[in-house]
Amino acid sequence: MATMLPKQYEKTGCRPPPGPTPQLMFVGAPESVRAARAYVREFIAYHLPDLAPDHTADVELVVSELVANAVRYGTEPGDSVLVGLTGTATRVRVEVQDPVRRRPSFKPASVERDRGRGLFIVEAPAECWDVVDQPFGKTVWAVVTR
Repeated sequence: MATMLPKQYEKTGCRPPPGPTPQLMFVGAPESVRAARAYVREFIAYHLPDLAPDHTADVELVVSELVANAVRYGTEPGDSVLVGLTGTATRVRVEVQDPVRRRPSFKPASVERDRGRGLFIVEAPAECWDVVDQPFGKTVWAVVTR
């Protein structure tokens, strides 16, 4: 059975593109880290099927850390986190936006604390990363290359 689309989508070129969207919003909660990794795998499988498995794992790792940081330090109850992906078979850009303007920072190494290593983990597989202020919050982005 054919899907019934609203009239504005009936014109050629007005249909939403197939596959996962390049951006997906998640609730600002710890379970969103796992959901964001699943989104990365689905996005890559559909849009970047030639991406090497170890490159996919690096992108998942970066998304995990950025979403975990956004949830832990960049959201209040009821807030959301926006994850965006773009890329090619050799380069993937990850963007994670949250509603808090406070920028992430490196924490000194400590055996007493099990937090504060996220940016070190992001920096390892990323070619580059940065933070961009948004009108409502910030976007932390990273580029993972092969």
